[in-house]
Amino acid sequence: MLLRLLIPVVILTLGALTAWRLGIPLEAPKPQPAPPQTLKTEILELSRTDFQVLLDSQGSVRAHYTTTLTPQVAGNIVAIHPGFEDGAFFQKGDVLAELDPADFQVAVSGAESRLARAEAVLVQEEARAKQARLNWQDLGYEEEPSELVLRIPQLKEAKASVDAAKADLEQARRDLDRTKIRAPFDGRVQQRAVGLGQAVGGSTPLGEVFATDFAEIRLPLSPRQLGFVDLPSQPGDTEVPVTLTDALGAASSNTWRATIVRTEGTLDESSRELFAIARIEDPFGLASGKPPLRIGQPVRASIQGKILEEVFVLPRHAMRGVNSVYLVDRENPAIVRTKIAPVWSTADLLVVRDGLESGQWLSTTRLPYAPSGAPVEIVQAPTAAEVPAGQQGDSERSSDS
Repeated sequence: MLLRLLIPVVILTLGALTAWRLGIPLEAPKPQPAPPQTLKTEILELSRTDFQVLLDSQGSVRAHYTTTLTPQVAGNIVAIHPGFEDGAFFQKGDVLAELDPADFQVAVSGAESRLARAEAVLVQEEARAKQARLNWQDLGYEEEPSELVLRIPQLKEAKASVDAAKADLEQARRDLDRTKIRAPFDGRVQQRAVGLGQAVGGSTPLGEVFATDFAEIRLPLSPRQLGFVDLPSQPGDTEVPVTLTDALGAASSNTWRATIVRTEGTLDESSRELFAIARIEDPFGLASGKPPLRIGQPVRASIQGKILEEVFVLPRHAMRGVNSVYLVDRENPAIVRTKIAPVWSTADLLVVRDGLESGQWLSTTRLPYAPSGAPVEIVQAPTAAEVPAGQQGDSERSSDS
């Protein structure tokens, strides 16, 4: 009976003690100074150098000029030459097609006959004019005979008839020659639009042809890029070298050399970009034997810009946060967080002019957390010559990168 009474009392007592114990506030642990942790890093010794800026752009190859070929006379097509097939090359003056020349040959014969008659009349009038002067002298007249007596009007009319007949003959011969459709320049056929036996007029389109002497690429440049290149704006200005690569997506190592020869006079209203016109000589490799560039082919362009003198070229992976890098104190190796203002950057490099000094050490190892003043251990100290090549511009950047 007594045991039954004691058990609840003991349970209540233990519960009260536990509640009282839990209600006592615990003392916060005193912060213990963490032992300094030495970070390991590779460094790069900074030095000034010159950097060649390369601007990236892209465009499509277009012909120097494209022409719709039309005949100068009407007729039926009686011959189409191999040079007038889709994609065929031709030289200036090559005969591409021929019209039926029969009617024009008859016209030439008629013009020759009219000229012969006019020349015969002229000879007769010259003889009559000479005889009229002799007759006037035989009659004993001392005064000068009038033009009418000397048949001057008839002589002029005969000469005019000869000149008109010569002009008609020349026109007839030109029309006969125009029955042969000749190439106006060195080029290539884009599309032939007529067939054998088709009747054509003076305004009938025979096909589209384009020149092959050189091609052009229209390259957009943003306002930020314009400050890093000297573009030709007047005749005689220095042309800007451009390297072209294929942008079709196929793995290709082919490159083509081009030059920017002029710029368009206005900015694009929507993008505020300025379009530069690059010219590539012999785009189809007819003379050089190089791989051809086809009309309409998209290409990437690397434009040679200005040379930035006395700048620091840093690897992009050395950046820590927004425009910040970690320098290492040479006297007491420790992290010095430093702000930089890149004047140019690419996917791999940063170009800095101010805020750094030659001989400073740059930390190039990724450190998850490195406050300023954190001690470091130098793992490797490569020379400045080990910086990645500075003459590679992969993408357009500016000082606010």
